[in-house]
Amino acid sequence: MAKYLAQVIVMGVQVVGRAFARALQQEYAASQAAARARSSAGQHSAAATSISGMSLQEAQQILNVSKLEPGEIQKNYEHLFKVNDKSVGGSFYLQSKVVRAKERLDEELNIEAQEQQRQQQKQESQQNTET
Repeated sequence: MAKYLAQVIVMGVQVVGRAFARALQQEYAASQAAARARSSAGQHSAAATSISGMSLQEAQQILNVSKLEPGEIQKNYEHLFKVNDKSVGGSFYLQSKVVRAKERLDEELNIEAQEQQRQQQKQESQQNTET
């Protein structure tokens, strides 16, 4: 009886050990993928994330937008801000999250606009040097 109990315990430990090792491998792979995404996302966007304390993806989820379109962002912001107003039984915490998400998305729109300006200036300077 003790022999069988020991075998069950050993097999259980092996199964748990394999599962733990697999989980560690998956976590390491996810960590590496996140690091690659951070490095390729651009330093300006990373700086905005660290300043605002909210990632771009989190802000998009809060305001329920998939693309950075100013009209859609503003429309969803106004709706969520009104719905979460404390005077109508909403949550001040949720309302502040909505405001922070809007600020983060506005910052990202500013970053994109600045990058487009730089690219246009670069193209204009290249065209001027060619002529």
